[in-house]
Amino acid sequence: MQNIIRRASFVLAVLLLAPAARADEAKLILPNLDSVSFLGMTGRALLMLGLVVCALGLVFGSVIYQQLKRLPVHKSMLEVSELIYETCKTYLITQGKFILILETFIGAIMIIYFGWLRHFEAAKVITIVVFSLLGIAGSYGVAWFGIRVNTFANSRTAFASLKGKPFPTYQIPLKAGMSIGTMLISIELFMMLCILLFVPVDYAGPCFIGFAIGESLGASALRIAGGIFTKIADIGSDLMKIVFNIKEDDARNPGVIADCTGDNAGDSVGPSADGFETYGVTGVALISFILLAVSKQEVQVQLLVWIFAMRIVMIIASVGSYLINEVIAHARYAEASRMDFEAPLTFLVWLTSGVSVCLTFLVSKLIIPDLGGDTSMWWKLSLIITAGTLAGAIIPEIVKAFTSTNSAHVREVVTASREGGASLNVLSGLIAGDFSAYWMGITIVALMGIGFLVSSQGLGALMLAPAVFAFGLVAFGFLGMGPVTIAVDSYGPVTDNAQSVYELSVIETLPGIEAEVKKDFGFDLSFEKAKHFLEENDGAGNTFKATAKPVLIGTAVVGATTMIFSIIMVLTNGLRENMQYLTMLHAPFLLGLITGGAVIYWFTGASTQAVSTGAYRAVEFIKANIKLEGAVKASIEDSKRVVEICTQYAQKGMWNIFLVVFFSTLAFACLESYFFIGYLISIALFGLYQAIFMANAGGAWDNAKKVVEVELKAKGTPLHAASVVGDTVGDPFKDTSSVAMNPIIKFTTLFGLLAVELATEMQTGTRLVLAALFFAVSVVFVWRSFYGMRIQAGIHAAEPEQAAAKAA
Repeated sequence: MQNIIRRASFVLAVLLLAPAARADEAKLILPNLDSVSFLGMTGRALLMLGLVVCALGLVFGSVIYQQLKRLPVHKSMLEVSELIYETCKTYLITQGKFILILETFIGAIMIIYFGWLRHFEAAKVITIVVFSLLGIAGSYGVAWFGIRVNTFANSRTAFASLKGKPFPTYQIPLKAGMSIGTMLISIELFMMLCILLFVPVDYAGPCFIGFAIGESLGASALRIAGGIFTKIADIGSDLMKIVFNIKEDDARNPGVIADCTGDNAGDSVGPSADGFETYGVTGVALISFILLAVSKQEVQVQLLVWIFAMRIVMIIASVGSYLINEVIAHARYAEASRMDFEAPLTFLVWLTSGVSVCLTFLVSKLIIPDLGGDTSMWWKLSLIITAGTLAGAIIPEIVKAFTSTNSAHVREVVTASREGGASLNVLSGLIAGDFSAYWMGITIVALMGIGFLVSSQGLGALMLAPAVFAFGLVAFGFLGMGPVTIAVDSYGPVTDNAQSVYELSVIETLPGIEAEVKKDFGFDLSFEKAKHFLEENDGAGNTFKATAKPVLIGTAVVGATTMIFSIIMVLTNGLRENMQYLTMLHAPFLLGLITGGAVIYWFTGASTQAVSTGAYRAVEFIKANIKLEGAVKASIEDSKRVVEICTQYAQKGMWNIFLVVFFSTLAFACLESYFFIGYLISIALFGLYQAIFMANAGGAWDNAKKVVEVELKAKGTPLHAASVVGDTVGDPFKDTSSVAMNPIIKFTTLFGLLAVELATEMQTGTRLVLAALFFAVSVVFVWRSFYGMRIQAGIHAAEPEQAAAKAA
């Protein structure tokens, strides 16, 4: 037992104390754990149980995957979903190559840091780079799995709706989401435990470092590029409804296949990779704090084992709650002719929250009944995590107050659009976003306040800065329903795609389809009910996509607090030196706070500009090539061309954004260390409110359009046109800029750990020269993110070709 505990502590110390050590590895002080005997076989059993639970989670996800694959589906719908999958594959392969190019930048910094500054031998540096590639592979792999599951589920959902019952339309997307959520969390925890237990001690620390950086890079790239891609396609497709007065997902529209691909690229690939990275980095931040701020080695070990136990509980609580909810929902809705699609999803979230809270207290009592001589600490730490776990249920309820089809704010957007058109539609959506940021901010402060109050009841005797640890535990608790949070988020892209698959299959126009389905599948078709259920369920999907976003961004911000503390510990030698610089009286610190806000607003503009220009090009192509007379479907070639346009501008936008973030991080870390601390705090705070505002404003616009289409049946009217304009304004708000704040904040903070340590080893003159150089490079790409991406630039570029064509 002591062997395993000693090994675990050594691995984690190498991982997270390396930046704090001012000498080589030989000078690391390892915990002396010979006196720790009370854990006995329990600690060992828990670590091994984690592997078993992860393996069972993988089996559970695989079983659901196979169930989805075997569900009945008509060939017309299957062909559409497979075409969507093929375009998604092309997109992912292209993005995979792009991420490897980005990895060369990060790899170079890792080689300089670990090879030159830390004096690691070549084999260890190579190991770090290899495991960064494995981190990328983890984010990339779960993203690929997500699109495969979703493209199975979308056609099966569309076909099941034809039975005229709403329950299958709800059940299949949730199954797909649970498969993704369970696989994602299980793989992430399994990989961390395997490194912890099976990789040789000398290499385990570098493995963790590389893995964390790799998964963060992969998530950032897939989230940002996916967000740009999906909204280029969505806007391009949606605007055709106004231009040509055609229906939603008209099969003759070449943009619809790209829109479906975008639903997966932005709402499945991005969130899957983001979720994978979020659950890893948040845990790393807490482990970092424990090893830096807790002085007693036996307390360190207890807390580390406890943290891993809580991650195991996360999987058990989510899977158990899903199975219970499935039984209850089946009993209530299986034969119902109508259902509120949001109701069972809401019940699942609250059920999982309650089960997770109960298990948190129970397991904590068993593992840490006595922590550092304090027999009350188990329930105090449990209470702090509970504040975060409840946030995972409370925050979705607040989000629904601003984005649900039944909410007063969404109804206000619809009402304003009746007489005020698109102008008042947009203003009402902005109002919803503003109010949501206020209530969400107050809620997060209240929950963090609970953590702070509990941390003041004796936690300071065990560690430095107990409030920071409490905030980290609140962030950890946000993720206490991991698989379910991912599941309800993944519900949305399936419901959205299912509606598109139905229309693209043109199943209603197929000769003899009623008799064929009756013979082959044994039920009568109900076209009108199917379309109604699919549209109504899409509204529920929109709502729950919106609920997951603030949870992830909140986790990033609160978790970043803990990671920033690790940098502060390095710079202040354990809070013993240089504390006078962590104040607004130190001018560089204040200037850093101001600079972070500037970068957040640039990022919002740059990502939206990429969407705007790409959407213009997509609309331009679609308007020139759409064939409404005599055509049943758009050609595959035209559809693929729209996908190419979306991919092209997604990569252009991502390239500019990545290089600005990369060089800005290096520049500000070199400029002045406490300026950099202020900068990191600032991007976290500005990013939090900007993301919440944009996500919920976009959600309100989206579901206002859904109310007009489903409830009011007002398609093709001026009211509908106004709602479509609002929805297209909200598209980059909710699915591009806001959602990408999360990985940007975490990547900057994680990469900043290396950058600031690298900078502190340099002479002041060298630092300032490099800061100026890096900042100059970043400004070049800031300039390019608008002037190189604007629509007018493309028009000027095309003018010589057009003139030559006319002359010919």
